[in-house]
Amino acid sequence: MDSLILSVRLAVCVSAILLLIGMPLAYWLAYWNWRGKFLLEAIVALPLVLPPTVLGFYVLIALGPHGPIGKISEALFHRGLAFTFGGLVFASVLYSFPFTVQPLIASFEAIDRRLLDASALLGASRVRTFARVILPLSLPGIVTAVVLSFAHTLGEFGVVLMVGGNLPGITRTASIDIYDRVQSMEYAEANRMALVLLIISFVVLSTVYGVNRRIGRRMWASWAAR
Repeated sequence: MDSLILSVRLAVCVSAILLLIGMPLAYWLAYWNWRGKFLLEAIVALPLVLPPTVLGFYVLIALGPHGPIGKISEALFHRGLAFTFGGLVFASVLYSFPFTVQPLIASFEAIDRRLLDASALLGASRVRTFARVILPLSLPGIVTAVVLSFAHTLGEFGVVLMVGGNLPGITRTASIDIYDRVQSMEYAEANRMALVLLIISFVVLSTVYGVNRRIGRRMWASWAAR
């Protein structure tokens, strides 16, 4: 149960961080045009095709005592980030980045540009346009981004194992606990944990589909009333 609580806590932290840093980046990628934009888009999508062990290895090097991030952590907090919960959060943010940014980009790009032009003609600033026009219309995409990043982080294995190892109560997540149970031939315990993750994943996905459908119906009803 401790490993499940740790996984949920990790997923919540990662989802919140990704939403904060992913939303402005997605806004920039959706509405700004420049020649090198495709390079940044490729970097954002890289974790989708990069093997988790490769990403985990380079993150571990960066967080280690001789890595750039590890040196900064040692200087500021007198401790490294490798094999810590903070290290897991950092690695998971990188690994789940496209699961937040790409749904946000798609949601922002789907908004009718005429609405944004009308808001600008009425004298609204970009911040006000974002808060009053873009944010409400892209709410289904925001919900999808948060849920996907949460679910993806909850089931991580390769990156978590590479960066955090297998420290009980610190870095042993639910997926690593299942692996350990199978290695020890404790199939009943592994089945129970796997079933819990299966149920959580199903509930989370059912919730996002249901919420998006309800939000979509309300938005259409609102526009029809106008």
